[in-house]
Amino acid sequence: MSAPVRALPDEIAVVNVGLPMFAEAVRAQGGTVTHVDWRPPAAGDPAAVRALTRLYADERIDAANTEVLRRLDTGVPFLTAVRRADEVVPGVGGRMLLHCGPSIAWEQVCDPLRRSMRAATVAEGWAADTAEADRLLAAGDVRLEPANHHDTVVPMASAIGPSAPVLVVETAPDDGGGPVRAFAPVNQGPGEVPWFGRDTDAAIARLRLLRDVVGPALAAVLARSGPLDVLAVAAQGIAMGDDLHMRTQAATNLLVRSWVGHVAALPDDVRGPFADFLAGNHLFFLTPAMAAAKSLTLWATRVPGSTIVTTMARNGTTFGIRLPGSDRWYTTEAPPVGEALYYSGHSPDDAARDIGDSAVLELVGMGGPAAANSPAVAAFLGGSMADAAAATDGFRRICAGTSSRFTLPAAGFTGTPVGVDLRRVVATGVTPKVTTGILAAATGEGQVGAGVATAPLACFTDALLALAQG
Repeated sequence: MSAPVRALPDEIAVVNVGLPMFAEAVRAQGGTVTHVDWRPPAAGDPAAVRALTRLYADERIDAANTEVLRRLDTGVPFLTAVRRADEVVPGVGGRMLLHCGPSIAWEQVCDPLRRSMRAATVAEGWAADTAEADRLLAAGDVRLEPANHHDTVVPMASAIGPSAPVLVVETAPDDGGGPVRAFAPVNQGPGEVPWFGRDTDAAIARLRLLRDVVGPALAAVLARSGPLDVLAVAAQGIAMGDDLHMRTQAATNLLVRSWVGHVAALPDDVRGPFADFLAGNHLFFLTPAMAAAKSLTLWATRVPGSTIVTTMARNGTTFGIRLPGSDRWYTTEAPPVGEALYYSGHSPDDAARDIGDSAVLELVGMGGPAAANSPAVAAFLGGSMADAAAATDGFRRICAGTSSRFTLPAAGFTGTPVGVDLRRVVATGVTPKVTTGILAAATGEGQVGAGVATAPLACFTDALLALAQG
């Protein structure tokens, strides 16, 4: 019996793994090709590959990560009060300023943060003007402490003193531990303000307005309204186009609407200035969201042995991360803000490096993970919603879970990615992209643009190697 005749197929579909040039060659000849973007884990670095092998084989890490993700996704932070920092923030008192990012000496502080520190020093009454404030800071007469060391997060180039009003956010854990409290300052708003690196008389006056008018007014409003479920408002804001980092207009408007009646009940001498402040501050919801995110990561930090990042912060000079169960920072140089739009007359040459504690938002599913539903963020990522979706997909590659509370209508109501996993970051070489404002590097002009900063890989690699060594 003769062998059956086998005919060659009329069409061939190719799956190409690795180098894209082979896929491009097939495609150029009219062929059908599916390209798989594969590369060796950790770019083939032997030490990192050994560390990844060890950490992926440890079942205890998977169990710890599962619990960390549960806490990040299911914790319910409530804004409960507004108080002076020295009344509620652990360890705050005397001549002390809390600043963004990892620890830093005055000599290494970037220009925008120096200006904010000078403004806070004058507002606290420790110096008569910014020149005297500069001398006090240079002499070490004002203690500088990372806000994160005091369960606090501050945005952009913020520096706050003991008299600054802070938002008190609490998460009630279900693990038998005590309440988790986190803190953030009242957002200073746009314009001539210290968190944008301004130390003018108007910037100092804004700090005094917050202390003397806005803080007490917020405390009175909360006393009437009762605790606020911060992330319930945030979820609505994300569904309406906020990313809750670069854009917070929807969530701010929702919050202000819910408080209007309570604002109207304020005394005559407070109601007007406070209403004007709220009306002119589309960024107001940023710091409640940050404090809520910090309370979740603080709860997650109680779970040792996890590879989920629970601190990600920058001070304009260094960028640092921390892991659950440890106070150790892994730091490297702060990155520039790359994908950016600048105000007229400004360019990358004018820009300070990435700064602020607000990257805590990216760790719990806000900010970059929510980009796919935010036209405002899309404008900084190429201009199309496909570009915004690609930013969210980048987080999906490095996150261990998906949010059940933050959903993206433009992406089929899928949840945002949650829980940046150190192992995935190093294995893929993909790092978090943080949506942020851009400050003037040296002129004191304040904000000069906005964009997206790509976190540096080095600190993630260092943390991975240290964790693998035990």
